[in-house]
Amino acid sequence: MKLYEYSLSGNCYKVRLLLNQLNISFARIEIDILKGESRTPEFLVKNPNGRIPVLEIEPDKFIFESNAIIFYLSEGTKFFPTEQFERAQVMQWLFFEQYSHEPFIATSRFWYMTGKAEEYQEALQQKQAPGYAALGVMEQHLEKHDFFVGDFYTIADIGLFAYTHVAGEGGFDLTRFPAIQTWIDRVKSQPRYISMTQLT
Repeated sequence: MKLYEYSLSGNCYKVRLLLNQLNISFARIEIDILKGESRTPEFLVKNPNGRIPVLEIEPDKFIFESNAIIFYLSEGTKFFPTEQFERAQVMQWLFFEQYSHEPFIATSRFWYMTGKAEEYQEALQQKQAPGYAALGVMEQHLEKHDFFVGDFYTIADIGLFAYTHVAGEGGFDLTRFPAIQTWIDRVKSQPRYISMTQLT
């Protein structure tokens, strides 16, 4: 397998983390999105939407969209439930992550990390309320549960962990969310966990 990714991206980290926890070997191909490398004709063959990550599961056979990739990888493993309702709950949280969480927390982090925070100051302020609202939803759930689905570690946790644990880099104060902080430690204690800066 080949993973086309930008190493600082939480969406790419989700895939890298799961691959490592599944003990699946893969080759990393760094795509510098800041230099437009995901918009070249060669890359657009892999993903017409011009975004990372992309997983090449066999020659010229590609999957894009991070949550679709981790769904594909987790099928038939302990990271994706077999019970129908729990399977739906995993998908529910993954859709929540992409619609109610990532657009606010991840985008804010990206602007800070690329030195655009001052330029986008007004937009950053607008992302605070919905970002904190998403964290609030997570906090409420985690006050009663160790994990997001079935009280065991699944790709729902991986999907939400990726950008939540670095939310401080996007201007969000996680000290306001003790249950999230405890859950972050719980995720970090999982077998074969790697940090975002570990590239293997």
